[in-house]
Amino acid sequence: MIENLQFDEKGLITTVVQDAQTKEVLTVAFMNKDSLDKTLATGETWFYSRSRQELWHKGATSGNTQKVIAIRADCDKDALIVEVLPAGPACHSGTTSCFTETIKEKSEIVGSVDIITELRSVIQNREKEMPEGAYTTYLFNEGIDKICKKVGEEATEVVIASKNRDADELKWETADLIYHVLVLLQEQKLDVFDVLAVLQKRHEQH
Repeated sequence: MIENLQFDEKGLITTVVQDAQTKEVLTVAFMNKDSLDKTLATGETWFYSRSRQELWHKGATSGNTQKVIAIRADCDKDALIVEVLPAGPACHSGTTSCFTETIKEKSEIVGSVDIITELRSVIQNREKEMPEGAYTTYLFNEGIDKICKKVGEEATEVVIASKNRDADELKWETADLIYHVLVLLQEQKLDVFDVLAVLQKRHEQH
C-alpha cells in the first residue's frame, strides 16, 4: 500500500491529523517517505517541515506527542488521514486544534457526536469547579444515589415515550438519559470513550 502512495514533485504528501476519539481535525501537515516510515516505526507522528526542510517529531520539545491509531489514504492515494491520541494541544498556539478561525457560523443546529465530547468536558469541569447553581453541581453534591435515581427515572421516561409512540417526547427524554448517564460515568471515573470501545469491539466481532 505504501508503495502506491502518490507523493508530489517535492516528495511530499498532504497529511490530515484527526483525533481518533473525538474525530476533530487537529492539524494539516506534510509527510515524505522518511517521515512516514518513522511514524510507522515509532507509533508517533513525524512530519516534514517545508520551511526548515527537515523531519520533525511532533511533541519532541513540547511533549505534545501524538500516538498513531490508524492511517488511511484517499481514493487518489495523494493524501493521508492519521488518527491519533494526542498527549496535548496540536497547535503551537496552545489550542487543541489549529482550526480555530471561523469563516461561517453554523446556520442551523445539526445533530453531531461532537456534543458527547463537549458534554463530557463540561461535566468534568463541573465536578472539578462545582459552580454554585449548576444542575450538574447539584447532582455531584447529592451523590451516587441521586444520580442513579435520575438515570432510572429518565430510562423509564424513555420507555413511556416509546410505548406512546411520541417521537418528539422520545427525543427529549433520550437526551436527558444520555446526559445523566454521562454524569454517572464521571462520578464512577469511567470514561465514555471506554464504553464506546466496548461497542467498537462488539461491532468488530460481528
